[in-house]
Amino acid sequence: MLINDQIRCVDFPCADALHENYWIPSVEVDPGSIRLILISETSAHQPADNYYAGGAALFARTTLQAFREAGVGISNFDDLLSMGIYLTTAVKCGKSGYAVPTHTIHNCSSILEREIALFPSVKAYLLMGDVAIKAFNAIAKRQGEPRVIPAGSTYKIRGGEFTYLGRRVFPSYLQAGPSFGIEKSKQRMIAQDIANALRVAMVGN
Repeated sequence: MLINDQIRCVDFPCADALHENYWIPSVEVDPGSIRLILISETSAHQPADNYYAGGAALFARTTLQAFREAGVGISNFDDLLSMGIYLTTAVKCGKSGYAVPTHTIHNCSSILEREIALFPSVKAYLLMGDVAIKAFNAIAKRQGEPRVIPAGSTYKIRGGEFTYLGRRVFPSYLQAGPSFGIEKSKQRMIAQDIANALRVAMVGN
């Protein structure tokens, strides 16, 4: 299944988003094989930096580094897919400023909702940063479910046990971006969160 054949934005309602950076993963995936979905913030400012764009992509460098620090021996995103790990963003266009407006997150969460519904065997979600957390809570609200991740700083809530439709959800920090911009302490916590999510997702595999 080619993901960007299955979901798309039709009307681009968010005036504050950079539509020229619109991106949905153009990768072939066996949907039944995916056990863990990592969701980060927005698409990259350069198409060559998005997930699955190649080993030199910015998102590849920082994300693969995070998984290696979690003890996963991988070389590229194909290795992650073969393990049952899929990566995407909560917002499919680029951001025009430092923050992403709430209404943009909510609008784009409907696309993310359709995207994660493609994967019936998922056991865990990794939410990397506030944008992913807000998008996931918006999805839960539309489904008539309670808020998945409570309000509060990531540092205080990341050790909690959260679920969505019986699947574990792990809030963490944003890992996609310049590695020099991520504090060493956050890098360690990101690695811990990835390792914890993997332990849940890979049970029985």
